[in-house]
Amino acid sequence: MNPKPPKPPAYIATHIRTVLKTGGSAPHSEDVQRFFKHEVKSRGWRTAELRKVAKRFRRRIQAESGQAYLLDVADQLFRGDVLEEKVFAVMLLEGMTGEFGSAEFKLFESWLDRITSWADHDGLVHELIGPMIAADNAYLGRPLRWAKKKSTWHQRAAAVSLIHSTRQRKNFVHIRHITELLLASDDDMVQKGLGWLWREAAKANPEQTVAYLLTIRDRTPRRVLRTACETLPAATGQRVLAKKGTRNSAADLQG
Repeated sequence: MNPKPPKPPAYIATHIRTVLKTGGSAPHSEDVQRFFKHEVKSRGWRTAELRKVAKRFRRRIQAESGQAYLLDVADQLFRGDVLEEKVFAVMLLEGMTGEFGSAEFKLFESWLDRITSWADHDGLVHELIGPMIAADNAYLGRPLRWAKKKSTWHQRAAAVSLIHSTRQRKNFVHIRHITELLLASDDDMVQKGLGWLWREAAKANPEQTVAYLLTIRDRTPRRVLRTACETLPAATGQRVLAKKGTRNSAADLQG
């Protein structure tokens, strides 16, 4: 007797969507909305519980159908417009980036066109794309291309994708290049992503970071500088935030 053929990845993705819909919390979905300026579709799952369910599905799918099938299921989930579906897709794959190559990187890059909020963006870029860039210089050209696009999410990805690199004290020249391309942006999502990158740089490599920030402080959005200075000693942060020819302002660190 021939074994039954495996269910298509879309079938499994539909089942996962049903699980997410029936297992969510309506009151918590309303709480989730507070973190977004625009309306998002949420099932009301808490992150820790969602990750537990994702790990169970990952073990089962990998054991029965393998890694390629798991990627197909994740790809199906990231096509939806519900927050938890996209986050779940990333959770199915997080921690596995060492097993992925250029084909998977291209797949994840294609997901940038499906982004609808900072939450699904940051999960994808920080948990999947960023570790791959930090591990392999062959991908370093991609953030440069993203930074030149007009898309908010591609530009934010250009910055956020290098956070793993800066934590490892890698690719500082590329980080500066990306910064120069993004400094003119008045998009708050891009500015927040760039600020996050430099805050991590300040923690991992404070001397080089401060030296560079001092050269760009007069043409850098204050949001970016304030975020970058959050983990620096107060006196150092005040020096970065002070415009040339002015006295340092402690109030600027707070605002």
